[in-house]
Amino acid sequence: MNAQLIQLIKCRFLETIREPEVLFWGIIFPVLISVGLGFAFMQNNETKFNIVLVENSPTAIDSLLSIYGQASIKNDKTLITWTVKDEALGVTHFIFSRSQWPEAIISQKRGETDLIITDSLSHSIFHFDPRNAQAELTYLKLSALLKSPSNIMATQHEIAPLTLKGVRYIDFFMPGIIAFGMMSALLWGISYTIIECRSQKLLRRMIATPMKKSNFLISIIFVRTVMNLVESLIVFIVVSLLFDIQIQGNIAALIVIFIAGNIAFAGVSVLLSCRTSKTEAGTGLINAVQMPMMLLSGIFFSYHNFPEWSISAIKLLPLTALTDGMRSIFNEGAGFSEITIPAIALTVLGLICFYAGIKIFKWQ
Repeated sequence: MNAQLIQLIKCRFLETIREPEVLFWGIIFPVLISVGLGFAFMQNNETKFNIVLVENSPTAIDSLLSIYGQASIKNDKTLITWTVKDEALGVTHFIFSRSQWPEAIISQKRGETDLIITDSLSHSIFHFDPRNAQAELTYLKLSALLKSPSNIMATQHEIAPLTLKGVRYIDFFMPGIIAFGMMSALLWGISYTIIECRSQKLLRRMIATPMKKSNFLISIIFVRTVMNLVESLIVFIVVSLLFDIQIQGNIAALIVIFIAGNIAFAGVSVLLSCRTSKTEAGTGLINAVQMPMMLLSGIFFSYHNFPEWSISAIKLLPLTALTDGMRSIFNEGAGFSEITIPAIALTVLGLICFYAGIKIFKWQ
């Protein structure tokens, strides 16, 4: 190996380790994320399943709950928890609540319920989407428990698959993936573009021209928003043709929450990129914002699976507000009244972040 190559390698290595932000976002941050997710998902040996009872008369399940269940009150609603302990599988909580059929279906669409149980001629009927792995696991565990020899009462049941539009997993997933795509496109399309221009000294050259500074940022935001609209339409058209998905709510309300979501994440993107000049640090900042919301905001599975104490905080995340708003329009027939508050909150968040980012923006 020649001396010149050795010196170049040494030079690049020293340049890298002398940048604290590069070391943090490149090494320390991934370690912190790994440790945090490890504690969140690997250390918890408790599993909970949410089940709604829609019954006209008492069944054997009610009798079992009166023996093994423990009642509690939450949000003026009575919950009955049947806890099963197993040395190998950990602790399983079956959380039962009672409701009417329309409310149970709404709860299923929101991902708050894994299974709905009705009764007919002394038989229990299990309603769930057979393509939903969480729902199928709930059924398998509960049915095995009901058939267990340790139970003093025999229970009979049958399956009635839920195939209603808005209840299937694809109906739950599609609005979430569109919302996540919007956020991801804005964070990377705006933040990373600005950071890269700054790192390459392009911003310094631009402000030497007659260009208005605000026009530079507005142009990036406008292009990214238009691209989000095109990309979202393509995703919706393809998925709707394949899986027969329909928008059940107000399309004008959907447009409003869509625009509000773009404003929110465009503002966040400007704030993230207002000072950073290192692309490695910029990548870390973007991932620090994107990854927690991707995991927590109910994109791939309901955030109601997380511990109860964390749900209130999760609902405050902008991606959660956007996803819930879009999902309510797609699957629940929601209109302006349901999305007004989240749309205002997203817009205000975006404007505040944009204003703060402009105030401390570094052009060179």
